[in-house]
Amino acid sequence: MPMLPARHYVSPHTQFIRELLAAKPQLENEQRIGRAIWWDKLPTELAEERDMDGGRVRQKSYVYYSLDAD
Repeated sequence: MPMLPARHYVSPHTQFIRELLAAKPQLENEQRIGRAIWWDKLPTELAEERDMDGGRVRQKSYVYYSLDAD
C-alpha cells in the first residue's frame, strides 16, 4: 500500500482561506489595490524615487547622543 496523501484532504489553513474568501468576496480586489499602492510601481516612479534618494543627507551612526556636546 503506497503512502500517498488523501486526495480529498483539505488543510485547516486552506479551509480558513476558502471560508474567508466566501464570506468577503471583495477581499481579493482590496488586496490588488493595496499591492498597487505599495509594490507595483512603474519605471518612471522608481526613477523619480532614485533621484530623490540621491539628495538625502547621511545620518550619523549614533543619533541618540551628540558626541559634539560639551
